[in-house]
Amino acid sequence: MDFFVVLQWVAMATTVGATGLVASRATMRRQVGFWVFLGSNALWVVWGLHDHATALVALQFVLAAMNIRGAFKNE
Repeated sequence: MDFFVVLQWVAMATTVGATGLVASRATMRRQVGFWVFLGSNALWVVWGLHDHATALVALQFVLAAMNIRGAFKNE
C-alpha cells in the first residue's frame, strides 16, 4: 500500500481521536487533545502537500491556529 494512502487514514484517525479528547470534561485529556489535534494538522499538511490540496493545507494552518488558541484558553 502507498505511504500516502496510509498517511491519509492515520491523519483521519488522529483527528477523530483528538476530537474525543478535546470533548472530555477532564482538563488533562483536553490538553492532550489539543496536542493530538496539532499532530493531525501536521499529518494533513504533509498529505495535502503531496496531493497538491492547497485548500486543505491552508485549512490546516487555520485549524492549528485555533487549536493553539484553544490550548491557551483551556482551563
